[in-house]
Amino acid sequence: MSVNPEDPRVKRTRQLFVRAFNDLVEKKRNVYSISVHEITIQATVNRTTFYAHFQDKYDFLEYWMMEKFQMTIRNRLPEETRCNADNLRILIQTIFDFLLRFQQCSTPGDKQFEAMFENTMHQGLHRLLLKRINEVDTQGFSEGKLEAMALVISWGIFGSALQWSRNPQDRSVETMFEEVIEVISVNLSPFWEQITG
Repeated sequence: MSVNPEDPRVKRTRQLFVRAFNDLVEKKRNVYSISVHEITIQATVNRTTFYAHFQDKYDFLEYWMMEKFQMTIRNRLPEETRCNADNLRILIQTIFDFLLRFQQCSTPGDKQFEAMFENTMHQGLHRLLLKRINEVDTQGFSEGKLEAMALVISWGIFGSALQWSRNPQDRSVETMFEEVIEVISVNLSPFWEQITG
C-alpha cells in the first residue's frame, strides 16, 4: 500500500470512504451491489485515490468491517477500561449483540462476504484482548502463553456468539451469554485473579 495509515490525512480520506459506504448501505440495504465507482462518487473522491488506499473492494470491506466492529466495542468499553471480569462481561455482551445485528442485516447477496467479515471481527477481538491483557501485570506468564490465552478467549467468545447468532431462536441470549461467562470464568479464574488483583 502506498499510503501511511497513521497519517491524519489518510485517516480523514478513509473516513470519507467509510461514511460514503455507510450512506450507500443505508439506501441499498445490502453490501454486495455497491461498487467502487459508487463509493467514490458518494465520497466525492476519485478512483485513483481509492486505489491508493485500498487494493480493491474486498480490501476496503475488511477495513470497513474492522472500523465498524472496533467503534462498537469502543462505545461500550473505552480505551482506558481496565481488564477485569466485569468488563469481560460487557465485551462478551457487545460481541453477542454485534453478531446478532450483523446476521439480521445480512442479505442473501452479502453471504459471499460473510467469512471475510467474520475473520475480520475475530482478528479485531483477538488483538483487543491481547492488547488489554498486555496492559496489566502479567508476571509469570510468557509472551507465548499470553498470546495463546488471547487466542483461546477470543475464539471461545467469538465462536459461541457466532454459532448462537446463526440460530438465535434455539436458545435465549441470556442463557447462552451466562454459559459462555461461566465457562470462561471457571477456566480462566486463576489468570483473572492474578492480572486483576
